[in-house]
Amino acid sequence: MFESFSIIFTIATLFNYTNYKWLKLPTTIGLMVLSLILIVPIKLSEIVFPELYKFFYNIIVNADFKTLLLNGILSFLLFAGALHVNLAALAKEKKSIFLFATFGVLISTFLVGGLTFFGAQLIGVKLPFLDALLFGALISPTDPIAVMAILKKANIAESLGIKIEGESLFNDGIGVVVFSGILLIAQATGEYSNTEIGAEIGMLFLEEAVGGVLYGLFIGFLGLKCIQSLKENPQLAVMITLATVMGGTAGAFILHTSAPLAMVVAGLYIGNKIHVNEDKNQIQKAISSFWEILDDVFNGILFVLIGLAIHLLNFNTNYILLGVLGVLIVLLARFVSVLLPYSLLKHEEKKPIKTVVVLTWGGLRGGISIALALSLSKELSGDLILHVTYIIVLFSIIVQGLSIGKVVKKIYS
Repeated sequence: MFESFSIIFTIATLFNYTNYKWLKLPTTIGLMVLSLILIVPIKLSEIVFPELYKFFYNIIVNADFKTLLLNGILSFLLFAGALHVNLAALAKEKKSIFLFATFGVLISTFLVGGLTFFGAQLIGVKLPFLDALLFGALISPTDPIAVMAILKKANIAESLGIKIEGESLFNDGIGVVVFSGILLIAQATGEYSNTEIGAEIGMLFLEEAVGGVLYGLFIGFLGLKCIQSLKENPQLAVMITLATVMGGTAGAFILHTSAPLAMVVAGLYIGNKIHVNEDKNQIQKAISSFWEILDDVFNGILFVLIGLAIHLLNFNTNYILLGVLGVLIVLLARFVSVLLPYSLLKHEEKKPIKTVVVLTWGGLRGGISIALALSLSKELSGDLILHVTYIIVLFSIIVQGLSIGKVVKKIYS
């Protein structure tokens, strides 16, 4: 595990340097593109240099993408992202963020699931309805890591950026709860009645979502009080924030509550209470600099891993057809799931449809969707769903990520 992590980190650093010096792409996209380019010689080496191919194969397998992301670096990335978000600006958009992160995810889940189910039948692919709903649940949340990394370069209006950023911070936790609920139904046997399953899902929501928010406030409060008690010890303040994330994540697993939601809430609470963006004293500067560096490090590892892991998959015509169809379905579902909640709100802009279009195109998918797809067994169409998810994520990060700035400029010009 350590060897794989070290090699991936080294590759990510080299790619980051290459992108910074020559490609000049947004970091996330640059790392993804370079990783995909590296796949070509790796695949060619399978015949000529089988030992080299096996070496890279083992690196990706040993890295254990699902565990590394969901049980490890996701908490760090969410805390780092939330730490620098202005809570006052977020509060102004709280209604739209809440609607997008809850009703939007539910609408998208069932719309994507239903359309993918019929789409699979159309091209002759076997995909049970509940499995299609699982796919809808894992692909519906926008990825906060991809969104925040690319929005830094997109040059969009602050209020619009806050909508996209705020939604992405919260909807992945909601998405995981929805995914877990559908998974519970899919795995249920005749031993359980509908009432019992419904009660389990309700309890799951309370434990994961509500419990995650309350737990995040609790650990954020403890971390903040410890930091505020320090007069001049920036190193210890940084260690406290690190302990908040590491210890907080471990505690969330023990309490069976949502670690992602807890880290978002804790990051927002600490960051805004100590005004981390102001950099007026040594503690603020140290915390801000440390988490910006850590954010870059883990982002690099994550997106290089996404790019390199594609060589483990064996795409066939049906997978590619359903993947391309999935791109269109996800975009359509995203448009509807943004338009319906957004229509319930009052707007100052004359043409709110412009905002809906930007929110649709800016809803990027990333590592969280892939990690959830990896958690599905073959009995739940895991292999098919993983391949389709990969195609959608690649399109989302490279095509949507590269063009979001141009789309915004064209729509608002």
